[in-house]
Amino acid sequence: MQMTERGLLALAGHEGVVPAPYRDSTGTWTFGVGHTAAAGPPDPTEMPRGMPADLDAGIYEAFRVFRADLATYEAEVRVAVTVPLTPHEFDALVSFHYNTGGIARASLTRHLNAGDREAAARAFLNWRRPAEIIPRREAERDLFRHGRYPGGPIPVWSADPAGRVDFSRPVRRLAESEALAFLQPAKPDAPVTPTPTGWFARLAAFFSNLIRRA
Repeated sequence: MQMTERGLLALAGHEGVVPAPYRDSTGTWTFGVGHTAAAGPPDPTEMPRGMPADLDAGIYEAFRVFRADLATYEAEVRVAVTVPLTPHEFDALVSFHYNTGGIARASLTRHLNAGDREAAARAFLNWRRPAEIIPRREAERDLFRHGRYPGGPIPVWSADPAGRVDFSRPVRRLAESEALAFLQPAKPDAPVTPTPTGWFARLAAFFSNLIRRA
């Protein structure tokens, strides 16, 4: 099981996008959609500081790293939860785990595995620090319980070379269709079919005419 597109958009909306290295609320160097060195490469401390010259390229890189990170979090949720899940329940749990890293030890997981979904839903609110995170926990609980996905544009924030994020005004707001386009893996270039030239072109045309006359 993997996150749905709506789940990906909801998670990206909770996290926001910063296409440059920045310091989070704990002082940890972070990049993109909540990526830290603990999740694997790239290491934000080794990335060029400040906003990229090409904003679209920076956003795409942030989402590329986001998708790579998600594979680990999705796998950890699949291991921790031993009961069948609906897609919206899985989306809520991955969002919770992406933010807290606590799926293996959370009481909500114990309640869920014991078959008590209502107790599991209430237990989302056990993880409520700092206070600013409470609206997210409530949204994840409602998604888990009711399949209610949050909507709206995804903010892209700027960060200066010192890693300070300017939350006064996003530099861009991504509509859901734009965000989904950035989330798509890059497609390899189509192979180029060589065009016949010279005597080979004349020979190919000769045989093509023979086939049409047959």
